[in-house]
Amino acid sequence: MKDHPLKVFGGTGNGQLAQSICKYLKIPLGAAKIERFPDGERFIKLEDDVRGRDCFVVQPTCSPVDDNLMELLIYLDCLRRASAARITAVIPYFGYARQDRKDEGRVPVTAKLVANLISTAGADRILAIDLHAKQIQGFFDIPVDHLTAGPVLVKYFKGRGLTDLTVVAPDVGNMKTAAQYASALGGELAIIHKRRVSGSEVRCDEIIGTIEGKNIVMCDDMITTAGTVCGAAKLLKDRGAGMILAGATHGVLAGEAVRRIQASPIDEVIVTDTVPLNDKSASLENIKVLTVSELLGEAINRIHNNESVSIMFEED
Repeated sequence: MKDHPLKVFGGTGNGQLAQSICKYLKIPLGAAKIERFPDGERFIKLEDDVRGRDCFVVQPTCSPVDDNLMELLIYLDCLRRASAARITAVIPYFGYARQDRKDEGRVPVTAKLVANLISTAGADRILAIDLHAKQIQGFFDIPVDHLTAGPVLVKYFKGRGLTDLTVVAPDVGNMKTAAQYASALGGELAIIHKRRVSGSEVRCDEIIGTIEGKNIVMCDDMITTAGTVCGAAKLLKDRGAGMILAGATHGVLAGEAVRRIQASPIDEVIVTDTVPLNDKSASLENIKVLTVSELLGEAINRIHNNESVSIMFEED
């Protein structure tokens, strides 16, 4: 029997997500050997024939960022040299996304550099989820399908049956996203004004909106050191908030994030599996992980069949 023309491969950055995507698509995960030389260099050998195939590589560039990025680049080069017909880099979490502009002298625009590297390595198109800045799509000179995990999070929040709900934007820059969640969940909207004291410390000063006696949902694209979300949660609780749920697409949870969440009044942290949790993060008692495998699987299926991806997010 002839092999399926669609091939999905998974890197070591999030092998479980790649397996789950293939389960949704009802195809086997592409076979490849990924090894390290004694000096740390990576070696990848495809064990499936990809000549003339439509190939997808699932590899987030999360921590360790440089290792996972290099593995993705090697994978893309390997597929290109093996004569794959089309190569899509599926990047659930795009590292280096914060460095997306030159906001002072003598600094790099690393997001553009990484985009160039991925294109040069052999990617024909990109499939990503909730880029830290939407303008990063324009850094690529190849097609980019930019998904959002919003529907996955909204479905979960609706299932909680929360009443007296206020959706809070933890900073002004998140206001548009918070407004979309408030509309989808039928809640009110509030905004927190914050000041960044340092790269890892944020001070929340004031709230615009009704908080007292309300159940709270806060949503962002990522939780990294958790300084913003935990500072916001403390201020909200001090102002009389009820239950506090904090949601994010990417649960990076680096540095002091776990300690801060444990010490905060947040009742539950909801993230997706774009980034695999490390042992420390997985030990959090109040963390809930939702899967984006069906979201990515459906997008891959639509790309493969040259169907619309954006229609997935259009409301009935």
